[in-house]
Amino acid sequence: MTPIAPHITAFLQERLPLQRGASPNTCESYAYTFRLLFEYASDRLKVRPSKLNLEQIDARLVTDFLTHIEVTRHNGARTRNVRLAAIKSFLHFVEHRVPSALEQSLRIQAIPSKKADIPLISYLSLAEIQAILNAPDVRTRAGIRDRAMLHLCLSAGLRVSELTGLLLCAVNLQPIPMVRVMGKGRKERSLPLWKQAAADLRAWLAIRGNPPTPELFVNSRGEPMTRAGFAYLLRKYVQIAAKSCDSLRGKRVSPHVLRRTCAMMIFRATRDLRKVSLWLGHAQMQTTEIYLRADPTEKIEAIEAVPPLSLKRGRFSAADKLIASLRGVSL
Repeated sequence: MTPIAPHITAFLQERLPLQRGASPNTCESYAYTFRLLFEYASDRLKVRPSKLNLEQIDARLVTDFLTHIEVTRHNGARTRNVRLAAIKSFLHFVEHRVPSALEQSLRIQAIPSKKADIPLISYLSLAEIQAILNAPDVRTRAGIRDRAMLHLCLSAGLRVSELTGLLLCAVNLQPIPMVRVMGKGRKERSLPLWKQAAADLRAWLAIRGNPPTPELFVNSRGEPMTRAGFAYLLRKYVQIAAKSCDSLRGKRVSPHVLRRTCAMMIFRATRDLRKVSLWLGHAQMQTTEIYLRADPTEKIEAIEAVPPLSLKRGRFSAADKLIASLRGVSL
């Protein structure tokens, strides 16, 4: 029997961050998947999680685990597929370390993903964008920082991890305002800044000071801004903005909605999905196609380009005697 603990440790601490360049968020998501899996396996097999063996994580147990998180945790198909992908990635990694586990891995690799609904993406209108960006009080230090964060996240289409991890040295305001962003898979991209976003960034740099951290945005203690911290500030400013913009009331605005809003603005301005893909740092064009589905403009243009049909028109005449007699009744 092969203890699983050393292999899962190597997978999470070496394979993902060092060899594959996975982001901290991805590593955290994978670790949470295995926490749920090992807790389920421990309860089912009556074995402490640290004493689990690799051979015990077979296809039957994984399938039952996926059913378990759907039924008891009410996870949807997309979450279920994410958990399955993490498990498959680990088993593929183990194949090279434990060759005897190859058949076990192939059985788990054969577990199919579930089809999931793919809803249209949500994004903000121009009025909603303006209301949110006007929410911070720019007469205060915190307000200047928050306006710069919101504007940069929106205009550059940054993931929240890219925003909070952005380094001060990655900002270049002369001669053309630009930022260098380290995205998923350690892929770096350079993005120009909107003039107003650059102005907000200059205002923040003027009062940022020299806290002992290389990150661009810091909290009140001089420490790097966290993902949770930015998400909290965004919720606060959405609530403030909703007082002057009714469409924001009850609307869920996450940091990723700002990224999607940027993508839609770039797409509508350029009508070029490739430019949107480069702007967002997508690895595959298929990921960017969700913005084409969400924008009705091209569909409207297609309808208008179709020549109208020449169809006969006429008035409906009632053949039924009762209906005909009622037409002659004056009220």
